Amino acid sequence: MELSERQVQIAELVRVSEFLGVEELAARFNVTTQTIRRDLNALCDHGLARRRHGGVERLADGGNLAYPSRRILNIGAKLAIAREVANHVPNRASLAFSIGTTPEVVAQALGGHDGLRIFTNNLNVAVTACANPTFDVHIAGGHLRNGDRDVLGAGTEAFFAGYKVDIGVYGVGGVEEDGTLLDFYPEEVRARQAIRDNSRASFLVLDHTKFGRGAHVRGGHIGDATKVFCDRRPPDDIVALLRRGGAELIVCEG
Repeated sequence: MELSERQVQIAELVRVSEFLGVEELAARFNVTTQTIRRDLNALCDHGLARRRHGGVERLADGGNLAYPSRRILNIGAKLAIAREVANHVPNRASLAFSIGTTPEVVAQALGGHDGLRIFTNNLNVAVTACANPTFDVHIAGGHLRNGDRDVLGAGTEAFFAGYKVDIGVYGVGGVEEDGTLLDFYPEEVRARQAIRDNSRASFLVLDHTKFGRGAHVRGGHIGDATKVFCDRRPPDDIVALLRRGGAELIVCEG
């Protein structure tokens, strides 16, 4: 189920706030309190917030949302990105996929391709790719993170370093104003960088909410990618950085 644009914005506000009140949100978005209560009920029903008298509070300590919750957010944007990425992937190419919901949706969009070789530490991507009998799927071994269904650590980095693939597809937790890429754990950054370093071309896939989104582990730059796929035009400073660095920006408006 796709959330409305307002509900997505409220979900992002909840993620970085201790508490958000109904009256405050109604004034911020210029809607009735009844409308906000319906929005908050939808977020709580999908595990994106917790009900509290007079409003909602965040679920945890401001870290990344649970994987099932992230699957819901901006699904329309992710589908638009995935459809466009599929147009840039030829049959019988080799691809490395990172963790994250957007790479997973990209893998789903590639289901009609033929003869792809897939290398990933994302169990969801691996299972999706296995549905196509012409695909050759390789997955990193090691400790599986139960909630995210991915594998991280030194073994994963060595796994990606053992191959040279045509295209690396990776997402990111957030992007700073200067183009620095951010994630929530050092292992996530190292795995993402291993994919980029061992790919002939690298595709960064992200929706517009990642610009200015808080995450605390630095690693890499948006301009390091060969192509950047986003559902909306990024902020002007980011566009200028991409132009100077030679990365191709592809806006995938649904």
